[in-house]
Order: sequence, then C-alpha cells, then structure tokens
Amino acid sequence: MALRTRHWDRIGNGGVTVTDLGFGTAPLGNLYRAISDQDAEEILLSCWDAGVRYYDTAPLYGLGLSETRLNPLLRGKDRDSYVLSTKVGRILQVTAPDQRDGFGKWFDVPSRREIYDYTYDGVLRSIEFSLERLGVDRIDILFAHDLDIFNHGTQDALDAKLNEFMDGGYKALLSLRDQGVIKAFGAGVNEWQPCQWMAERGDFDIFLLAGRYTLLEQEALTSFLPLCETRNIGVVIGGPYNSGILATGPKPGAFYNYDPAPEGVLERVRGIQGICDSHGVRMVDAAFQFPLRHPSVISVIPGGQGVSEMESNLEAENAEIPEALWADLKHEGLVREDAP
Repeated sequence: MALRTRHWDRIGNGGVTVTDLGFGTAPLGNLYRAISDQDAEEILLSCWDAGVRYYDTAPLYGLGLSETRLNPLLRGKDRDSYVLSTKVGRILQVTAPDQRDGFGKWFDVPSRREIYDYTYDGVLRSIEFSLERLGVDRIDILFAHDLDIFNHGTQDALDAKLNEFMDGGYKALLSLRDQGVIKAFGAGVNEWQPCQWMAERGDFDIFLLAGRYTLLEQEALTSFLPLCETRNIGVVIGGPYNSGILATGPKPGAFYNYDPAPEGVLERVRGIQGICDSHGVRMVDAAFQFPLRHPSVISVIPGGQGVSEMESNLEAENAEIPEALWADLKHEGLVREDAP
C-alpha cells in the first residue's frame, strides 16, 4: 500500500521524501501505560505494511525504550526506503530504579535520569547513543528537543537553554548537515514562539511542532508559519489531536495538552464535532488532514498505542472531506479565516 508522499529539499542536498502520515513513537516508550514488546512490534509492522515511511523518535520516549523498539523494525531494511528523525538535548544517565525520571508518565522503562545538555559535545554524545539504540548507521533529521517554557518552567530558564543551544548544539548540527551526515535539522517543541525565535537567528530546515497547529489551535498562523513559508522551512505536525480530544471527542475526561480538557476547550470541540457530523465526516479525519493543507507542513505524525489506532490514522489519511466542511468551520469562527 502506498501513502501520499511529499519531497522536501530546502538547500539542494537531496532532501527527504516523507509520507503524509508519519509515525510518532512516544507511545512505544510506554507513555501513560506499558505495552508489551510483542504489541510494539505489531504496531510497527502494521505501520510498515501500510506504507508509513517516516518514523520520529527521541531518547526521552521511554528513557531509551522507543529507540530500542524501533531497532528490530529498521534492521535489515533498505536504509534509503525510509526517513528517520530523532532528538538531541538530553543525555540519559544510569541511576537506581527508585531515582529514575518519569514516574507516572513512562511505565516499565530503563532506570535513567534525563540530563539536559544542548552543548556542542552534548549533542554529539546524544547522537552516538541514539545510533547505538536504533542500530542504524545514519539519522536523516535531528531535532533539538523541548526548547520551550512547558519543559523549562520560566522564560529566563528557557532563554538560558536557547542560548546554550545556539552557542553549541546548533553549531554541531550545522556542521553535520554541511558534511552531509544528516539531511536536515531543527527543533521539536510544544510551542511555536521558540521555533520562531530560532528561525530568526539560525539556518533551520524543519521544525516539529506538537499540538500548536491543529483543528483546535491556529495561533501559529500569525507569524511563525508565514516565516516558514518565506524561508522554505518545513514543518512536521505532532500531536494533531491535541493529546486526544480531537480523536475521542469532547467526552468527560478527554485529554487536551496532556491534561483533562477545560470547559472552554470542550465547548469549542463540541462545535467542531457538530459541523463534522453534519457533513458525515469523522472529526479525527478532519483533524488529521487540516494541518496538511498548509504549504509548509510536510508530514503529520500521530502516535498510536495499538494497531486499531494506527488503522484509524490510515483511514483519516484516505478520507474524503468536502470543501464545504472547512468553509462551515470558518463561518462559525471555529477555524481562522486565514487557514489554508
């Protein structure tokens, strides 16, 4: 089965060809609940058999577990047949089981502590560890991970990390791209503002933006996405369902931004759901396809903790959505007028 693909080549180095539907592997790191190695293997095989050829991972996901679970799938595959991205900015340090990070978020994972390190040497060390866990000889795209207030707590703390990265890790990534070791680099974050800050100060290729350009949120259209268009910067959209609410609907306990959704968000989603229902379209289908309508977006990477979720994403990629649905969402003020 072949999925739609997009070729992206910003600087003439051959670029990458990614499937519209990529796979975000955070759930393979036992995010919120443990899944067995067999279940993880089944999910990945269903992805591959369905034609998914873009895989995104990170050392953080399961404190190394996500990368090691990708290893058996990728081993033996033609290295030119898929695109792989992972993250830099954290070193995983061995620790006692009761001292590990991520209790309540990552389950049944290695005993590791996360050490933020956006320096030149820290980034190169991170890449070495990732290559070993993944069992591959190259990574196509590298993203500086979690350079946002959500992770660092205050603007001052974030500013310090951004400066550390631009003074160190950024130069390492630039050098790797110039040498042809990687095809592209950028940052993977939960906020568009730091992405814009970096894009204005460096030569970035692709940003992975999680949850901030979706059917529910389009503030990134104000300045960040126009900048990407001007600079031919690609954007990968993670978290297209805003932690689940655009997939589950506005049911009690629905998740938004990793927490139970507040009433204002539930109300907005009820409006979106109503318009989707009136056109006979699953809201999850509209949520998947909406970001892909923007010319800078090259792939959307929902996660999946089961084969059924993966199959739902495939259905969303292939769904027929009438233009009238988008027009109605704009007419009701549920989607910005300037959304493509």
